[in-house]
Amino acid sequence: MERVCFLLQVKKDRIEEYKERHKAVWPEMLQALRETGWHNYSLFLRDDGLLVGYLETPDLAKAVEGMSKREVNARWQSEMAEFFENLGDRRPDTGFLRLEEIFHLD
Repeated sequence: MERVCFLLQVKKDRIEEYKERHKAVWPEMLQALRETGWHNYSLFLRDDGLLVGYLETPDLAKAVEGMSKREVNARWQSEMAEFFENLGDRRPDTGFLRLEEIFHLD
């Protein structure tokens, strides 16, 4: 299982709304994530907007590709993109900064 940790930056003036959106993630989005290999997926948010994501997956490239084929993901990413800084023309699910894993206690 591949462990993935990533960073994004939520706009400071959108933090509370971003939190609210994640209290009610669409059921079909949750199901799509499960079906495409996003397991043990968590988001952590610092008060300055630094977002840390963590997930486990058999293959991140396949998990991202699988979600890219889901209509619900296109809608979700479109709505979520406005919350982030420095994405350019990328979507949040492809515009994150992946961190290198340097230690794991098994």
